[in-house]
Amino acid sequence: MRIAHVIKVTRISGAERHLLFLLDGLRQRGLDARLIILVERNEPMQEMMEAAKARGIPVQSIPIGRDYDLPLLWRLRRALRHIKPDIVHTHLIHADLYGYVSAKLAGVGAVVSSRHLDDAFRYRARWRRVNRRLWRMIDAGIAISAAMKQFALTIEAAPAPKVSVVLYGMDFKWLSDEAIDAARLRLRAELKMAADAQLLGMACRLVEQKGIPYALEAMRRIRSDFPRAHLVIAGDGEQASELRRLASRLGIADRVHWLGWRADAADLMAALDVFLLPSLREGFGLVLLEAMSRRLPIVASHVGAIPEIVIDGETGILVEPRNVDELAKAMTRLLNDRALRKYMGLLGAARLEEHFNVERMVDGTVAVYEQVLN
Repeated sequence: MRIAHVIKVTRISGAERHLLFLLDGLRQRGLDARLIILVERNEPMQEMMEAAKARGIPVQSIPIGRDYDLPLLWRLRRALRHIKPDIVHTHLIHADLYGYVSAKLAGVGAVVSSRHLDDAFRYRARWRRVNRRLWRMIDAGIAISAAMKQFALTIEAAPAPKVSVVLYGMDFKWLSDEAIDAARLRLRAELKMAADAQLLGMACRLVEQKGIPYALEAMRRIRSDFPRAHLVIAGDGEQASELRRLASRLGIADRVHWLGWRADAADLMAALDVFLLPSLREGFGLVLLEAMSRRLPIVASHVGAIPEIVIDGETGILVEPRNVDELAKAMTRLLNDRALRKYMGLLGAARLEEHFNVERMVDGTVAVYEQVLN
């Protein structure tokens, strides 16, 4: 079985990391899984190309000029005719639109689409009409969480029999206690902190969706009770300057550390005491799995797929989005209780191993492919 996956890439984020895990797993299962990335001309995404090649995934890039790029249909059709896939599997809106039409022009027998995000634009009437039409034409869809399936059914009017839930899975390795201790010392030394500093951390794009202002306000509220506590944020994005100014206005600039985009963000998590994700919406949140792999307790918003990942009171604490009072109380509770942090971190690691491994993700994806071809 040969599968051509198509996605537009402007950064390596959750959906892109998921694809690397998935295609690697599919190829290990014996499927001929290939990757086509649509790239803007000023963002060739060599990093994504190299990451795919390092895993032995055949990959090629095709330039996309703008949101409406009619010649892309012929460039993508040419690539698909060369690959001759049994199925084209599309990810995110540009690939959904251009991938379906190009697949049909290339004579591909089946098209599968994954739903990763419930972006705000997808609620607009125009895009709801577009996606409703696409759902009628594609052969099957994969929702990466039960929340995303509900979104596809209610907002995009997807036919229920076409939508399967296949949770993200992650390839990970457990770190020894010694490795975690070393990571803690390294980051504190890098930031010129005392070895006993308490670190709350985030790793995300600096965008409105991630709810970072609420984390900053919660940090302001607890700073006097926890003089050794600091907030570490790894990531970059359109709100970077605005968020730095907000931290200064709140009087916590000395307690918030902006690391920028880091290729080693997952490893940095091992140095944290608590992981934060106060998102306003979240299709899945692969970063939560990375935090669980580092045995971290999690404080996150009760939105989207997060409750499917984080069990409130067991592997972390869930709070209502935009509720700074609840967020500050959860941060306080965990910073005050080292034993609770360790207990929740261990339960999270066990949940990751049982429910969010690559093998389960590959099994679910292959089942969809087989159903389509049969």
